[in-house]
Amino acid sequence: MKKNGILSRLFLALCFLFLYAPILVLVVFSFNASKSRAVWAGFTLDWYADLLDNSAILNALWITLAVSAIAAVIATIMGTAAAIGFYNMKRRSRNVCMTINNIPLTNADIITGVSMMLLFILAVDAWNGGIGRALGLRFNLGFWSLLIAHITFDVPNVILSVTPKLRQLDPNIYEAAQDLGDHGLHAFVKVVLPEIMPGVVNGLIMAFTLSIDDFVVSYFTAGAQTQTLSMVIYSMAKKRVSPEINALSTLMFLAVVILMVIFNLRQAHQARQAQERRKALYGK
Repeated sequence: MKKNGILSRLFLALCFLFLYAPILVLVVFSFNASKSRAVWAGFTLDWYADLLDNSAILNALWITLAVSAIAAVIATIMGTAAAIGFYNMKRRSRNVCMTINNIPLTNADIITGVSMMLLFILAVDAWNGGIGRALGLRFNLGFWSLLIAHITFDVPNVILSVTPKLRQLDPNIYEAAQDLGDHGLHAFVKVVLPEIMPGVVNGLIMAFTLSIDDFVVSYFTAGAQTQTLSMVIYSMAKKRVSPEINALSTLMFLAVVILMVIFNLRQAHQARQAQERRKALYGK
C-alpha cells in the first residue's frame, strides 16, 4: 500500500514536471542576457524594456486582448441565453440542439477557419459591390471579422459550461419567485442567475482563454492588416523567436496565475459562506 502511494506521487510529480518544465525554461530565459536559448549569459531585464518599445508586438497584444475580452463577454451572454432556451425545450428538441451545438467543438479548426473566411469574403464582396458602393462604404476582413469568428466558436463552449448548472437548478425556483411577487427579468437576475453564476463565470473564462490561444481560425479570418499575438509569434518562428516573446509570455503566465488564485480564493470564500448559511438555517 505504501509502495503504491510512493509510485502515485512520483507519477504525479513527473506529470507536473512534464507540464511546467517548458514554462519554467521560458521564464528563466526571459531574464537571459543573451539571445541564445541554450546558454545562460547572465541576468537582465533588457528584454522587458525592449518589449515596451516593440510596437508590432504590443499592437498584436492589444488586438488579441480586445478581441478576446469582447468576444468572451458577447459569447457568454449569447451562450447563457441559448443554454436557458435549450433547457426549456422538450427533450427531443433539446437533444437535437445540443448535437448541433457540439458540431463546432468536434470540427477541425482549419475547416472552421476556411469556411468562415469564405463566408466573410462572400459577404464583403456582396456588400462592396452593392450597398457599399452606393453608400461609399467599403469593408475588408479585419478586426470585425476576427471578432465575429471568435464569438462563433466561443458560444458552444459557454453553452456546455452553463448547461450542467441549469440541470442542477430546482425547476420550480423561478415559479416560486413569481408566486412571491417577483416577475420577469428581475426574478431571473435575482433568483436564477446567482444559482447558475459559477457556470457562467467558467464559460466566460473558457471563452477568453480559447480566444487568446486561437491561431488557426484567426489566421484565416483576420485579413491582411490585422494580426493577433499568436500570428506574430508564428511569423517570428519562421526565422527566430525574439526573447521579447519570452518576456511577454512570462507576464501573461503570471497574470493567469494571479487570476486563477483570485478565482479559487473567491470560490473557497463562497463555499464557506454557503456552509455558514446552512449552519444558521439547519444547525449543521
